Formats: sequence, C-alpha cells, structure tokens
Amino acid sequence: MNAPWKAGVGTREPFMAFMCDDAALDTVRSAVEDMGWQMEKCHKGGLRNAVQTLSVSASPNILLVDLSEAGDPLSDIHSLAEVCEPGTIVIASGQINDVRLYRDLMMSGIHDYLLKPFSPDALRDSLTQAMNILAAPRGDDGAAGHKHISTAVIGTRGGVGASTVATSLAWHFSAGMGSHTALLDLDVHFGTGALTMDLEPGRGLTDAIETPSRIDSLFLERAMLKANEKLSILSSEASIGSPIMTDGSAFFQLQEEFRAAFENTIVDMPRNMLINYPQLLVDINVIVLVCEMTLASARDTIRILAWLRSNAQHCRVILVANKVQSANVEITRKDFEASIERDIDLMIPADAKAAATAAKLGQPLIEAVSSSKIAGSLRDLSNLIKDSVEDEETDNAGNGKTKGGKSALGGLKSLLGSKKK
Repeated sequence: MNAPWKAGVGTREPFMAFMCDDAALDTVRSAVEDMGWQMEKCHKGGLRNAVQTLSVSASPNILLVDLSEAGDPLSDIHSLAEVCEPGTIVIASGQINDVRLYRDLMMSGIHDYLLKPFSPDALRDSLTQAMNILAAPRGDDGAAGHKHISTAVIGTRGGVGASTVATSLAWHFSAGMGSHTALLDLDVHFGTGALTMDLEPGRGLTDAIETPSRIDSLFLERAMLKANEKLSILSSEASIGSPIMTDGSAFFQLQEEFRAAFENTIVDMPRNMLINYPQLLVDINVIVLVCEMTLASARDTIRILAWLRSNAQHCRVILVANKVQSANVEITRKDFEASIERDIDLMIPADAKAAATAAKLGQPLIEAVSSSKIAGSLRDLSNLIKDSVEDEETDNAGNGKTKGGKSALGGLKSLLGSKKK
C-alpha cells in the first residue's frame, strides 16, 4: 500500500475497484470513464473478492475497495496487505462513520476513506490525489545522488532526554527539511517514540524481532506508523512479562531496509544496545551522545566515548548537553569538558514548561514550541548532523581530540576530588 518506498508502476493496471452494491459500482464506473480507464476493472464483491483476485494477479497502481461487508474492517484490511504489492495506493470506502476507524485505517497505510454514499466528485478528487502521489518523485529516486544519513541517538543515562532529541530530529528532518525519514525506536518495552507523537505503537517492531525473515518493503509498509507525510515510525510496546530473545539480526535487517527506502534514519538506541548488539553501529554515520551536567553523566560519557573510540571509529560523534540550567548546576561546562577531555558540541537549555506543552499536545518538542530557544537548538543539531556527513574532511575517528596527555578517567577523578574538598 502507499508509502515512500513505492515500486515501479509502469507495468501495472492503472486502476481496479471492488464494490459491494450496484449504486456504488455505477458511481465508480462513471468516474473511471471520465478518467479514461477501463470500466471492466470495476468488479462486484468488496474486500473478500479483492483479496482473492489479487492473490493470483498483479496489484494495480490504485485500488478502491469496499469495506461494507467486512466484519472487522481493520483486521480485514491487513489481509489485503498480505496480497497487495508495494506501491499500490489503496482507497477504502464503507458505511461506518467513526473517527477512530478512519484514523486506524489511515495509520495502516490507506490513502483515503470514502464514506458511502459518496459523490462522483469526491471519488474523482481522491483518485486525482492518488495519481499525484504516483507522479511525485519517490523518496528513493536519485538515491545515488543523495547520501543516506543514519543517526543513532544515545543517552549517557536514563532520563537525559535522548528520546526527546531523537523524535525532534526525526520530525525536523521530515517536516522541516523535507526528507523521507524513518524513526526506529529500539526500546522495545518502554519506547516513547510513538507516544510522543500521539500514536499507538502497535506490534511492528515486536513482529520484526520474532520473525526476521518477514522483513521486507511490504512488511515495513504494514508495520510502520505515519507521523506526517514524510515521517514513518517503527516502535513497539512489548509486554513487560515477555523478554525479547534475539541475536540482533532483525535490527540489522531493518536498518538495511531503511537505507533503501528513506533518506534519513534516526535510531533511538538505548545504551545497553551498545553492549548487546554492537553491530548496529556498523552503518551508522553520526552518533548523537546526549548527556547532562552531572557527575554520574560525566562518568558514563567518558566510558561510552572510550567504547566508541574502540568500536565505532567510523562514526562522527556529536556530544549534546541537554536540560542545561543557567544556575545551580552540579558541574560547570568548563569542569565537565575538562573531565571528559573534549568539548561539548551543543548545549540545549532546560525548559520544563516547553516539555509539558509538548506532552499535552502530543507533539515532538521541536514542533510544539517551534519558536522557543530549545527548538532553535534542536534545529542547530539537525544542521550539524547534515553538515558533518557532507563534510568529506570529517575526522574518521569522530570523537574529538583529547586535551593534554592525561586519561579521561583521571580527569573525572580529579573532578571528583575537587568536589569533595
């Protein structure tokens, strides 16, 4: 169904319809005749007939299917996805006038939902929009001329705001920069990527982990949530009583599919993933390491930076201090940088009011308070990521120069000693 990873459409039928009643079928045939398509491709039978037909024949560019006889429209539309080829734009129609159903259908990948009885003009408008999508450049068109940017956002400690940074980056890359973007939330049990954007996470990521062999473009189309026109999210909210058993191959395969389908991938990566699945960083271009100005965070920043120097030398590391207060700080910037023996690349100010506003609106921070200083800092971070990938002279180690000849742990010990005095 419709998504930014459409396949070629030149050899397919332009349109097919499966309607339950004669009145709707007549309306569709009238519109189809005006569009210059074959009226013979308008069939009687609804969703069940569509599934049976498409299971043995190629999918059209645009598919109109009637859900009037479907007992569970949302579940039944998933059965259609099993037989529908990637790139098909699906328009559904039905008699249920329910906002939640409409929203769930749109999240599942449907292009439009027409409430019956619909007028010929309403149908023609929907078909025209679908044709415009088919004619628009795909996210993977000209992929050879655009470098894919994979960014991992990692927090040095829980609660430093790494997920907030990740969702804002993903939103700005898509809505602000106009790039097809994927957000992969790897916190399988407690991820907040979908929650931040007021979406139900679904089972997409869990299903991918359980059956990695299913991961392909069609699977992503069904499993990913659309946050906006160019942002898709893959996340999960697995039961706390269900531990995730995986060798990490599913995560790696997902990144492979994202690279082919999107211009940007943002990976919200819990720090324990570095230990369990270090191979996830193989194709990462930029690591945004989010810290806070505390002793505990300074210690963990040192440890993670050392690990990255040994295991991810190809990545550019951008160190971001989040929730920075102007007064009553545990560690000053000067002392923090001295202890970790590198500079902080970006400071994001603390703004509890802005965070509360974003939570209430169900929007990423950068969208909810777009004119605030914190949003400006997040936009600066987006530009820094983009510039760092485009810069051919970026240092391959990507971890910054150390200052002097002392070890980083020695710097922290000195800092701790000064605090105790």
